Amino acid sequence: MYLVTSESMRAVDREAIDKHNIPSLDLMEKAGQGIAERLLSHNIIDPSGDNKVAVICGKGNNGGDGFVVARYLHEAGINVCLFFIGPVNVLSKDASVNHNRSVKCGVPLTEIKKIADLDDIRNCSHIIDALFGTGFKGSPRDLSAEVIEFINEQKAAVIAIDMPSGLNADKGIHQGAVIRADYTFALALPKYGLFLSPGRELAGVVDIVPIGIPDEVMKMQKLSHTLITADMVSSKLPERDPQAHKGDFGKLLLISGSTGMTGAACLSASSALRTGCGIVRVGCPQGVQPVLAVKLTEAMTQPLPDISKKGVLALRSLGEIRKLSNEHDAIAIGPGLGLHHETQELVRRFITKNEKPIVIDADALTALSGDMNALIESKAPIVLTPHSGEFQRLTGETVPDDIQDRFKIALDFAKNYNVTLLLKGSPTIIACPNGNCYLNPTGNHGMATAGSGDVLTGIIGSLLAQGMTAQDAAICGAFIHGTAGDIAADALTPRAMIAGDMIDSLPEAFALLP
Repeated sequence: MYLVTSESMRAVDREAIDKHNIPSLDLMEKAGQGIAERLLSHNIIDPSGDNKVAVICGKGNNGGDGFVVARYLHEAGINVCLFFIGPVNVLSKDASVNHNRSVKCGVPLTEIKKIADLDDIRNCSHIIDALFGTGFKGSPRDLSAEVIEFINEQKAAVIAIDMPSGLNADKGIHQGAVIRADYTFALALPKYGLFLSPGRELAGVVDIVPIGIPDEVMKMQKLSHTLITADMVSSKLPERDPQAHKGDFGKLLLISGSTGMTGAACLSASSALRTGCGIVRVGCPQGVQPVLAVKLTEAMTQPLPDISKKGVLALRSLGEIRKLSNEHDAIAIGPGLGLHHETQELVRRFITKNEKPIVIDADALTALSGDMNALIESKAPIVLTPHSGEFQRLTGETVPDDIQDRFKIALDFAKNYNVTLLLKGSPTIIACPNGNCYLNPTGNHGMATAGSGDVLTGIIGSLLAQGMTAQDAAICGAFIHGTAGDIAADALTPRAMIAGDMIDSLPEAFALLP
């Protein structure tokens, strides 16, 4: 599902209306009807319950969508009261038509002239925000700002149409009063601002409502960035044969661990197994192997030559690692390896000659900093998973705040080095050498904790070992990792969760996929 800016959404609308002869009133009708049906079918509003719903409309087409929603809810037997910022003669053409339709079907309707006109919504169970739409810029003023603050003070569940009013659709920021929504129903296509903080926190649960725009209209706009969805992830995960054995579900070699950092290896190995990998072997320094053997029950541990008394991999272990890699389907390298110069040289030499699908993270990324020849020379499918600091060490470039600029530098890197780049952050984005770019909507600030990246490495390594492409492993890995983080945060709070909680939440994350 493509992501759009406010400008590209307007272009999509214009194309549908002007070139495909779809009346704008029809698009508005489908939008309002679709939202009303989702509210009832998803039991956000219980059709059999004692609900009172306030719909608060602005002057533009977002307000027009609100009028349609109110009419459909009213016809479904819901107790609806409709409010709008008038007067009627300032409503947009389509909003005016739907205002009149609401009046004709008997929806109680009040023009808001002062905040006291909204007193009736204090007892409402739900408030639908239809004040401003995708094209809103700047800061709400005067009565509109007061209305937004009044809505936020109520105990009712708040449902936003397309965007929480006051939120910038492109950047996810606001310059004044802004709606705090429990649910947002984005129309036709999701907007970037719904997935960029603070917008993602203000939007609540985001759902996409089709409004009848043909697929070919989307394609003509040459939209380039895609939102990862649960349906997408579910469709990409490999089928599991009921008659299979453990070897059929992939063999992952994890090169990881050093003195004082065995936890990283343990987290990666455990998450790889929880993601369905049949066999996981941890290649680790000989000095720390006894520790990992105690920590890990299901994963195997392989002691490798280390530097005496240092507990880090020695360069002379390269031959043994290459031999082991031939016995496995995919490689994960980096978590907890340490930064000894000999270990870093080992990483570079291994990556240069490796031909197995590989995910590179953590200390292995640092080993590549300043010397990217290993990536250029490697013929293997590669996934890199840097956070912003690691990306800056790799490239010398600061990761920009603007999402469009972030996509650009990520895509340039992916193309230049022929790798799949998973750039961790809020939000995480994935750029592929074929030009595809993806935004991951899952995850939360509780995942900013030691070991979170190690869990992600294990998930992606597991998916590579199970036969997924680098692009699909990164897409699915990011989404599943974030979903597990969201489950852990809901159960434990973002403040209290730790990396191991994400591993414990992986079964539920998979269960939530359609």
